[in-house]
Amino acid sequence: MKLLVLDGNSILNRAFYGIKLLTTKEGMYTNAIYGFMNILLKLEADEKPDEIAVAFDLAAPTFRHEMYDGYKAQRKGMPEELAGQLPVLKELLALLGYVEVSKEGYEADDILGTLSEAAAKRGDECLLATGDRDSLQLVREHVTVLLTTTRAGRGETVRMDEAAVFEKYGVKPAQLIETKALMGDASDNIPGVPGVGEKTAFALIQKFGDVDAVYRHLEEESIKPGVRKKLEEGKESAALSRRLAVIDCAVPVETAQGSYRKNPPDAAGAAKLLTGLEMYSILDRLHLEVQAGQAGEAPILEEVEAEPLPEGLAGLCFLAPVEGGWIVAPGKAKKVFFAREDDPALHCLLTNEKAYKRAFDTKRLHRLVLSGEGGRRAESLTFDAKLAAYLLNPGASEYEVARLAGEYGVSPAWACPPYPEAPLLEPLFRTLSEACEKAGMKKLLTEIEQPLAEVLASMELVGVALDADGVREFGKELQEELEKQLHAVYEAVGYEFNLNSPKQLGEALFDKLGLPTRKKTKSGYSTDAETLESLRSYSPVIDHILTYRTYAKLNSTYVEGLLKVVGEDGRVHSTFSQTEARTGRLSSNEPNLQNIPVRTELGSRLRAFFVAEEGRVLSDADYSQIELRILASISGDAAMQEAFQKGEDIHRATAARVNGLPLEMVTPALRSAAKAVNFGIVYGIGAFSLSKDIGVSVKEADEFIKTYLERFPGVKQYMDDAIAFGREHGYVETLFGRRRPLPEIASSNHNIKALGERIALNTPIQGTAADIIKIAMVRVWNRLREEGLRSRLILQVHDELIVETAEGEEKQVANILQQEMVGAAQLDVPMEAEVHEGKNWLQAKG
Repeated sequence: MKLLVLDGNSILNRAFYGIKLLTTKEGMYTNAIYGFMNILLKLEADEKPDEIAVAFDLAAPTFRHEMYDGYKAQRKGMPEELAGQLPVLKELLALLGYVEVSKEGYEADDILGTLSEAAAKRGDECLLATGDRDSLQLVREHVTVLLTTTRAGRGETVRMDEAAVFEKYGVKPAQLIETKALMGDASDNIPGVPGVGEKTAFALIQKFGDVDAVYRHLEEESIKPGVRKKLEEGKESAALSRRLAVIDCAVPVETAQGSYRKNPPDAAGAAKLLTGLEMYSILDRLHLEVQAGQAGEAPILEEVEAEPLPEGLAGLCFLAPVEGGWIVAPGKAKKVFFAREDDPALHCLLTNEKAYKRAFDTKRLHRLVLSGEGGRRAESLTFDAKLAAYLLNPGASEYEVARLAGEYGVSPAWACPPYPEAPLLEPLFRTLSEACEKAGMKKLLTEIEQPLAEVLASMELVGVALDADGVREFGKELQEELEKQLHAVYEAVGYEFNLNSPKQLGEALFDKLGLPTRKKTKSGYSTDAETLESLRSYSPVIDHILTYRTYAKLNSTYVEGLLKVVGEDGRVHSTFSQTEARTGRLSSNEPNLQNIPVRTELGSRLRAFFVAEEGRVLSDADYSQIELRILASISGDAAMQEAFQKGEDIHRATAARVNGLPLEMVTPALRSAAKAVNFGIVYGIGAFSLSKDIGVSVKEADEFIKTYLERFPGVKQYMDDAIAFGREHGYVETLFGRRRPLPEIASSNHNIKALGERIALNTPIQGTAADIIKIAMVRVWNRLREEGLRSRLILQVHDELIVETAEGEEKQVANILQQEMVGAAQLDVPMEAEVHEGKNWLQAKG
């Protein structure tokens, strides 16, 4: 038999601090529950235990508090964001059939000790899952501790048996009690012997075995006089600390075999709770269905079968993608039609002006129509439920009909067994539409996001031409340089090794070359970019390693990556997404064209391989400092607005104002510092970061920021107002009404709260810029079509639009780009867009 015992509080705490704050659309925190369930389900799948017990602490004092008033006295209370998740987790565990165990006066550690000792005595295997190393003292034959942590949102587990404990600490598991008696434990406020640290404590126990033996041998020469004196003076403290450190293995709880077998789950109840928590991936792992509304709330009136889609369908229709095609549900009718994407009836429906269509993911429908013959467009496509759901909850990981129905409490009034989504479409779409209107985002949906879906569909179909031969040659050049850098590293170190192995690289740099160590990971020395940057001045080998990494990244991500995705037509067809970035920005993948490197000369050369096809050029239009212009406009800062209205170099003007100098006396260094603050201020840049950016002391950087905010009071007021608005409303918004929920700003954790404040400052700026570029895309695309041009909008990268322009249309396209980008929004300062042309993207950047 195998028993798995989880230290509930320990794992919940580590999940909470290891995963960024997550909330439901109603604002309930869920990150700790999500992390806990991921760990639990992984342990259950990996270990396949026969029984599972989940032990929790209770709020009441324990016997250790009675023994020592200072026990855990420095511990702060559970953060509100975590405290609210604990009862919900316990409810969920009970619904899923897990057995909870706790006992007043004892800690979860003691329950782990009691259950593991009982299991070991029976000869059963016992696994203790915890993030607390105190439990390592319980390791013995039949008992293994699974140390769990959560890093970057993912659970990790390290198995600690007797051999693993001895290898790591040099003592037996039970001897960890003795070491703690001497060195204490700051986290639990166990005093130990004052002045005796970890190194000394382990050395003493390794030599003498336990605390009593240490005191019996105090006069030995191996114990230094200073340590002897501390031990003599701290004998009573050592005895108390030992009693505090021992885990009680005789807690009066049920220990009989079979006591912790899972109970029959309440599947419907668990599904309903998980649906409310918006934990759809957990639902999937548990093989539970999304629950929409209350059981019995919407009785099934009748079942209908799906029929082939007829041609000539008119009136109101609801569409959603399903495996193999699309379902179409006529409004106000219990009827479902199905059509494959190549079905002429579907094309007929999409191009019929008299058929008013509300759909889920209209971009796919636009692609169908635009890819057809005759240059037709989809008509009367009036609502996109996926985009509406995104606007209402931009932080969701995915958007699906069934899950959204559960999230918004929508129940079907009839059934279509092959396509259970069909009866949900009409009520769900109505609910989402009403929610958008209530949130003030209906105009954003209908005038920006929905028209943009057609533009993106067109851009995906057209793609951008790639000079594949040039990419291959560039790859060969990179390979040669990689070999050169690799050889230089081997020569400096004196032997060959795997440069891509952090462990081997750490050994080469710190053991062989003796470079000063920085931070360590569980697998050895850290060799991340920050560490290597800090070592540049110690050895020229660091430059070779960093150059190698840069070239390797370029080669694998861009050279090999681009060659994998170039189509038979010689063009790259990226997929653009409107529903990923919380700020409203677009993203692209396969390939990700938003991340083509431009900061290095070598990386920017990649742009030369994106070319215009024969008989065309690329027209590249880039907004000039759009985010700063938005800041000037929404902050109302008179000085910043004046600089833009006069057409001054904003960074030079900023430097002049901050330093009290005339424009002509601003040096490049002063301008550079002003530029760093201009771009960093709405990201909440601090003195430490600024000091690193511009190479001055932290004190000087702090003074610069303070002076900046004094000279630009409108910016300071904007920052204060944005944070206050976020705190009051729980979200921030752009000039066009796009909202971003902001649970972080209400956090009691300082770091999380600071993150929320930075988001509150930046989102209205970055999000407004995203809205404006989207408006410009729609306007440019429409103008190109309306004026009958052969030129095509093919790319959008941040603040930049690229048109593949037919020869002879260059001037007209440049005028369209200028007019529509500058006219996309009315700010209190002028907007500017620069247009350049070239045969490839690099040339067209100007």
